[in-house]
Amino acid sequence: MKLAVNIDHVATLREARGEIEPDPVIAAGICELAGAEGIVCHLREDRRHINDRDVRLLREVVKTKLDLEMAATDEMVKIACEILPDLVTLVPENRKELTTEGGLNISAMKLRLTDAIDELKSKEILVSLFIDPEPEILDLALEVGADIIEFHTGKYANSIDEKSQLNELTKIGTVSRMAAEMGLIVTAGHGLNYFNIQPFLNIPEIREVSIGHAIISRAVFTGLQRAVEDMTKIISKF
Repeated sequence: MKLAVNIDHVATLREARGEIEPDPVIAAGICELAGAEGIVCHLREDRRHINDRDVRLLREVVKTKLDLEMAATDEMVKIACEILPDLVTLVPENRKELTTEGGLNISAMKLRLTDAIDELKSKEILVSLFIDPEPEILDLALEVGADIIEFHTGKYANSIDEKSQLNELTKIGTVSRMAAEMGLIVTAGHGLNYFNIQPFLNIPEIREVSIGHAIISRAVFTGLQRAVEDMTKIISKF
């Protein structure tokens, strides 16, 4: 399993004062040096944290893999085709949400997703879809042309009792196996931290996890390099 670090909340802290620091581009370099094998950023329509300049600079400096999260809009597809990230992860986006609240409703936007994915692939950009871990969504993901799926793990992370968490984990494991058998690359993210990540390490089909908030939160106390190193040590034990 690989670790990709989401640096959005470094930019959130910067935007709280509307100044120039902390710089998410510098954060990306620290994360890579500390063992991260990918950098994730979400360019939102409202530019609430990551902005266009950040993405362009990240494309120049990231040496591992740059994963650009974005909505499947004409504006964002155009930006991606100009910047050429290694991977685009298409996510649902709601201006009122604090963070992404669930997976894509592929059936409701099938044509739009197909067109966006075709355009991105014409530039040789891999495409991932952020989806809920439901079996019926897998066929749709293949139909629209996804290379990768990222399971939304928020329901697991937010479970308030052990039974609910175990049920959600079991479902994620089952659907991960199904997806891998269908030829999809499986990743996961949302709400994962230094404690609840451990059961995922026993699901071999999940090749990568995307973690941001937990790492940036720990970095407040330990520093960013140590926070990333701590997470990579957990992952590497399995």
